[in-house]
Amino acid sequence: MFCFMAWFAAAWSCLVVVLLLSSARFSKTASSSSCGKGGGGWGPRSYPVIGCLVAFYRNRRRLLDWYTEMLAASPTQTIVVDRLGARRTVVTANPANVEHMLRGNFGNYPKGKPFTDVLGDLLGMGIFNVDGELWHAQRKLVSHEFSARALRELEVTVLEAETRDRLVPALAAAAEGEGGVVDMQDVLRRFAFDVICRVSLGVDPGCLDPALPAPRLAAAFDTAAGIIARRGAAPVAAVWKVKRALDAGSERRLREEVGVIHEAVMGLIRSRRKERALLLVNGDHGGDGARRSDLLSRMIECGYPDEAIRDMVISFIMAGRDTTSSALTWFFWLLTRHRDVEQEVLAEIAATRRARGAAAGEGDAEGEGLDLDDYRRMRVLHAALCETMRLYPPVAWDSKHAAADDVLPDGTAVGHGDRVTYFQYGMGRMESIWGPDAADFSLHRWLSLPHDGSAAAPSHAAAFAGVSPFKYPVFQGGPRTCLGKEMAFVQMKFVASAVLRRFELRPVDEGRTPAFLPLMTAHMAGGLNVTVQRRRTTPPPASGGAANGTGPAELTSS
Repeated sequence: MFCFMAWFAAAWSCLVVVLLLSSARFSKTASSSSCGKGGGGWGPRSYPVIGCLVAFYRNRRRLLDWYTEMLAASPTQTIVVDRLGARRTVVTANPANVEHMLRGNFGNYPKGKPFTDVLGDLLGMGIFNVDGELWHAQRKLVSHEFSARALRELEVTVLEAETRDRLVPALAAAAEGEGGVVDMQDVLRRFAFDVICRVSLGVDPGCLDPALPAPRLAAAFDTAAGIIARRGAAPVAAVWKVKRALDAGSERRLREEVGVIHEAVMGLIRSRRKERALLLVNGDHGGDGARRSDLLSRMIECGYPDEAIRDMVISFIMAGRDTTSSALTWFFWLLTRHRDVEQEVLAEIAATRRARGAAAGEGDAEGEGLDLDDYRRMRVLHAALCETMRLYPPVAWDSKHAAADDVLPDGTAVGHGDRVTYFQYGMGRMESIWGPDAADFSLHRWLSLPHDGSAAAPSHAAAFAGVSPFKYPVFQGGPRTCLGKEMAFVQMKFVASAVLRRFELRPVDEGRTPAFLPLMTAHMAGGLNVTVQRRRTTPPPASGGAANGTGPAELTSS
């Protein structure tokens, strides 16, 4: 084994030398961000054998911006990337291409074996890691569970308890005296893990409780997600596959952490089955008084086998634990840069609470006192969250693998087995999609009616829905549209409302523009360190009528 690893290290060193020599040789003709029409299509400058590996290596620390620059320069907002060690990749920010992939020719663009191989050790045969008939069957069954009002009501109950008992006390403790410093990204990730475990598993890991030790399950998910992300970003997939075959290094650690996750979830499944069997023996055949509403229990009631439940629940924990916390981290940071938007959001929260009779002195001042319909009606807050995820999507890009040769609507040829990636991060920055103010944080694009030049005005509901999901594929689109979209918005609105009306957040480094890290779920590099202070005054109604329902927001109700 040691001989093999030494040989492998030597070979890799030789490859690096070749890259450096190639870089020096072509430095006068191959700009680090060069983009032109090559033999395979518009994209980075490529050379025989190594493809665009030189440019890729130079831009490895700024891949998101590099890809965005090339896509903006491409006449079709599509590029083709050929690189040694990777399959041919088509990257697009063209909404017509995205719609073709996700809806028009959906059957030709499954996730594909390369994708499922990367995630398979952790997600198994869960809904996010399968294609074809297995996916169709799971989608049909799980969509029924997500449409059940009981699950959505459980989410609100859990959010209320977690916010009242942990999130608010944690921030209040930091706000004592002159204000304390907390990493909001870390706080929000812990909060989201507690919530998703209580909704999915029916157990409380206490991740945000300072009186409890850090839960082993949370650490296992963190470590496993990090290793899986490095798999996906590896320049040469053979490297991690060899390590997995040898059970060495990070791959051995991944196997151990996945074992911890599987053991914990399977133990819960067995315990819940025994609990259910005991109820049946005692004559309770599933009455509402004894029925649990968490996802795991509901799947047991539906008759799923244990491994299917395990994989499905793990998939939903992975999907829900970091996506909402990522979006909220960037949301709170953006509001510190746009205090006018913060005032509009605060005014809408205050107006909603007054309408519900939940303001201070009119009910439970410590609780939120709002229901699902109240959160759906928060138009300004919804727009602010949408705008946040346009600029900082929780998932930077998503890939499919072509099952057969195809031609995209913009004329780009796709070969069998090619990786086809739609690039959410870049799409949010395309002036061709969002106009000359694409780089700006603006709620107007969500709160105003779209002008498409047609004589027929779109419905108000459609206008507030914003834009085509293929122009804004943060929650995907077509048959694979995210099942948890509504639950995610409820959670984000709940947390935003609870935090903003009580506390004022100020970044420790006001001048810092954080880096966006595109892991499995995007993170803010270095976290969001803020000073927490009690909010002393309630803001007046925002100008334009956003708070009292008489301005443009009233025309765009959801």
